[in-house]
Amino acid sequence: MKTVQISINTVDKVKSFVNAITRFENDFDLVSGRYVVNAKSIMGIFSLDIRKPICLNINTEENTDKILTALSPYMV
Repeated sequence: MKTVQISINTVDKVKSFVNAITRFENDFDLVSGRYVVNAKSIMGIFSLDIRKPICLNINTEENTDKILTALSPYMV
């Protein structure tokens, strides 16, 4: 598992983030404080405080380079 900080502080960024992450079949979790939501769920993301950077847990050891490249516009 790999963890990175991401910033998706606008509605447009959330939409493009979900579109980018759903291309991968792996499991991704967003962690904000004590809350954990599926990173592929727009409704779950909007239940978090998106004004601050959020931790993204990438639950795989495979293809992490490809995943990190796709998510680089959102990484802090």
